[in-house]
Amino acid sequence: MTAGAFADSKRHYPILDGLRGVAAVLVVAFHLFEAHATSRFEQLINHGYLAVDFFFVLSGFVIGYAYDDRWDRMSAGDFFRRRLVRLHPMIVVAMVVGALMFYFQASPVFPKIADTPPWQLLLVMVVGMTLLPLPPSMDLRGWGEMHALNGPAWSLFFEYVANILYALVVRRFSNGLLAVLVFLSGCALVHHTVFGPNGDVIGGWSLDPVQLQLGFTRLMYPFFAGLLLSRVVRPGRIRHAFPLCAAVLAAALAVPRFGGPDTLWMNGLYEAVAIVVLFPLVVWLGASGDAGSGPMARVCGFLGAISYPLYIVHYPFVYTYTAWVANNKITLVQGAPVAVATLLGSILLAWALLVWYDIPVRRWLGRRLLAREGQPLGQTAAG
Repeated sequence: MTAGAFADSKRHYPILDGLRGVAAVLVVAFHLFEAHATSRFEQLINHGYLAVDFFFVLSGFVIGYAYDDRWDRMSAGDFFRRRLVRLHPMIVVAMVVGALMFYFQASPVFPKIADTPPWQLLLVMVVGMTLLPLPPSMDLRGWGEMHALNGPAWSLFFEYVANILYALVVRRFSNGLLAVLVFLSGCALVHHTVFGPNGDVIGGWSLDPVQLQLGFTRLMYPFFAGLLLSRVVRPGRIRHAFPLCAAVLAAALAVPRFGGPDTLWMNGLYEAVAIVVLFPLVVWLGASGDAGSGPMARVCGFLGAISYPLYIVHYPFVYTYTAWVANNKITLVQGAPVAVATLLGSILLAWALLVWYDIPVRRWLGRRLLAREGQPLGQTAAG
């Protein structure tokens, strides 16, 4: 394989990086507000959890764009090494952060923490570093999460599943066959949101049959719709694409819940439209814009750079904030300064980990695992 075989000569999409960062910030805000919510019907940034579904659309698009035309000179092993180098260093440190903060989160909200011995905490941390899902019997917190030290890692588990399915099977699909897969997956998604028991897609983070089915339902349509989008739709030329897309995305995630306990289908219909139609449209609009080389490009670059570290390390701080709120009966107004500090502190930590840990570790791993393939060592279009 020649040294230039994997040269990143393709156009980069900085606006998509920026949108990934916008979604990550909104996820942190959603989780902080969630500490004060009494139910899924009363929550600020009510649909913040849909950011995960947006991430899946975006991931499918950039994976297809970056890798679909490389399989004549790249093996599945090459692909998996690239994805591990890109994603896994932050998973390891996220579990360490979760373990370090675990005992500071003791609260009636997390009833198992006080009785968790250190050896069990260390075991769960080590297993979590592999991203292998843990069964409910190994839950340390009482929430039934497959990654009790860092809940959002469940979506990275499904991201890995999507990458495996793509590399081993779906990359060989014709556009027609891929469209059939996307259509059937979309039908399953719409059926769950409109006719399901809750009228939403909340869930997917537990290793039990119901939650696993929901996790795959949330994964299959958006990821492979993004892949199909990268194959069949060419970006246009849209002016002011970043502020437009950021506003649409923020509105879609912040909109109040539709309907009530007796009209769950209304909210389910909204979420189906958002995931099936709106998110692919936002990705296309973002790919059709140009951030230029001025302040907007720098904003997109910063947001894109911190997006993954922010998403994967913020939740231990949310656990701690949630415990503080519950233990002291803190209202939203009372907790606002601490919530803002938690958000800003999470962003600062994400930036610090990116600069002093993630980038150096990925470069070190890249020199050992990727350089022999002639692959570039920096960040790819696929993130």
